[in-house]
This record gives sequence, structure tokens and C-alpha cells, in this order.
Amino acid sequence: MLAASAATSELVSAPGVDKATRIPVAVPTMPRAADLGPYLERIDAAGWYSNFGPLVLEFEDRLAARFDRGATVVTVANGTLALTLALEALGLPRGSFCALPSWTFVATAHAVRMAGLVPWFVDVQTKDGELTPAGLLAALPEAPGPVAAAMPVAVMGRPMSPAAWRAFQDATGVKVIIDAAAGFDAAASAEVPVMVSLHATKTLGVGEGGFIASEDPEFSTRLRAMTNFAFMGDRVSRHVATNAKLSEYSAAVGLAALDQWPTTRNRYAAAARRLRLALADVKAVTFQEGWGTNWISSTCVVRLPAGAADPVEASLSASGVDTRRWWGNGCHVAPAFTDCPASALPVTEALAASSLGLPFFSDLGGTQIQKIASSLRSALAAL
Repeated sequence: MLAASAATSELVSAPGVDKATRIPVAVPTMPRAADLGPYLERIDAAGWYSNFGPLVLEFEDRLAARFDRGATVVTVANGTLALTLALEALGLPRGSFCALPSWTFVATAHAVRMAGLVPWFVDVQTKDGELTPAGLLAALPEAPGPVAAAMPVAVMGRPMSPAAWRAFQDATGVKVIIDAAAGFDAAASAEVPVMVSLHATKTLGVGEGGFIASEDPEFSTRLRAMTNFAFMGDRVSRHVATNAKLSEYSAAVGLAALDQWPTTRNRYAAAARRLRLALADVKAVTFQEGWGTNWISSTCVVRLPAGAADPVEASLSASGVDTRRWWGNGCHVAPAFTDCPASALPVTEALAASSLGLPFFSDLGGTQIQKIASSLRSALAAL
């Protein structure tokens, strides 16, 4: 496990708080050098470093085995590129609209714009912050123009239903790609294409990377070509594409991480259970349904009383407990997207003011958990 991370490096400790005892919001869990040894030796022996080498193909096969119904997996250099190229592989009219929740990380919206589509921000449901097929179907009559695609988001890695989105796609003709960036543990089917991030901050990471799982082999073939200059087994570049392949070295990290996955998952689940237990009597704190019991992720985002995120965040920081507004105030307020159309977003705005990411990682200790719990109680009591 890394001692520090890019996820926490920009945080600044509050005055008077000992940096040594400050609890970071995230610490990645990654394979160690010794775990990579056998895979690095295979790379040395083969002399194959990129261009869909044996480790990448093995990694993709092992990832695909986690999905139902014969899905195939295409790895990509990072999750944002995976979403961008997946949209481009669908061959959608440039300038058409892609519906997506504003309640997501900005990478989702950046991918839409990079693919030549226009983001249309749609509100989510109150219960779990998710854009549902029924919610989007109800919003479609108010669309600002032709909607060619939709990109629903698995909220902080929460399970969602690709089958329901396939039914929506069949009924409307709107192509769907699911952004399940944090959903490695929960993603198990790919009736529509599903993207999972392999960033170091995720439960299974390779540093930078991502993959798309799909049950459509023709789509997967097009996507593979999009990551490799539009070559298809030869040296003919058939259309505009890019270079977004995963290297053999990244695959080595991924294979070592998969070897350790059962243990890694248990560590995350145990830490989540301890944190939930420590806060079980705090009725003002609501965890995501099933988090830490039915599914796990590398973040812990809780719902607080309406409008409480700002004061609680400030109080915890003063106590030496780092937090994170992982999705900020929604994509629609970011300068990069303020020119994009949006439906009314009251639920998104309420979630932004009441959701907070608490410190969470696989080695979160008992003393740290008690400090998080006591600091959170004090912060809530002061409201």
C-alpha cells in the first residue's frame, strides 16, 4: 500500500493539526514490487511491451470472466479515454446530445465533449442519486435537441442494472454507455457497454487505466481499433482514431492485483463494516444502501442533513480528518460545462450540499475510525 497518494497530495492541513496524525481521505491499495516480479520476468522473456501483448490479453480475459453472458473486455489507457472512444465507436452524429447526470465526476462530461457530442445534464433520483431509465424517459420530451446517447453513472460504485438500460435503448433508440468508474466490485453484466476505471484510487487499480465490457463483439472490435490508430490486424488506418492502449507493464500490475483481489476485497469490506458500526447510532449519517455489505468501493460517501456538508467538512478538517467532495457541486457548475443545456437540477443541488466523502481505505485502523466517528458526532452536534 502506498504511504501517500495523488488523491490526497493537494490537501492542506488545518493550522494546529499534527500532519502525522491527520487522517487522509484516501490511500490507494496497490500491488508491491515483489508481487509484480513474476509478471515482469514474463515481459523480459517475451520482449513484448505494448500492442496487445500476452499480459494484456490475459488481463482482459480474466476481467471478462467476471461478467455474465460472454462479455468481452477492451482495456484502455484510462477511463476517460475509454468513455470517449466508446462513444466514438458508436458512430453517433457529431453535435448531437448525450444525456448524463450532472451528479458525477467531471470526467464523464469531458468524455462526452471529447467525443464531439453535447452534454445535456439531467437530474437524478433522491434515494440514491442515480439517473434511472424511467427518469430519463420522463425527461426526454424536454430535451434541447436530438438525443443520440445516454451515459448513466454508477454512483460511487453502487450496483446498477445494465439490463434496464438495454431495455431503454431498445425502446428509444438512444445508445447507452454506463460509466461505472468506481464499480469494479459490482459490475457483473454488460448488456450495454460498461466502463470501469483502473485508476490507482479504485479498488483494483493499475495506476492509470480502464476497460469497457460489452456483449457486442462488433462494438468491441471497433473500440479496439479506436485505441490503435484504427488498425484492424494490418497497417491500414481506416478512420480517425488515437493511441490509447494499455502497456504490458500496466497489465502486470493488473494481473497481480487480480491475484490479490479476494484478500483486498475482504480488507475493504472489513473496514467498511467497522466504520458503519462506529456510526450506527448517528441517525444523521446515512450510508449508501448495501455499501460494505453487498458491495464495496474505495470511497465512503455519506448523506448528511440538508445543507450540512460545508460546516461538517470545515469542522472535520479542523479536527485533523480530511474529507472530499468527490463530485463537487455537480458538473453543470464547472466552467468547462456552463454553456451546456441542463434540466432543472434540484436533487443534484441538494445532494451536493449534503454529501461528503469520509476517509476510507483498506487499512483504515480502529483508532482512525474512532477519531472519524467522534469528530463527526461533534460536527453534527454543533449544527
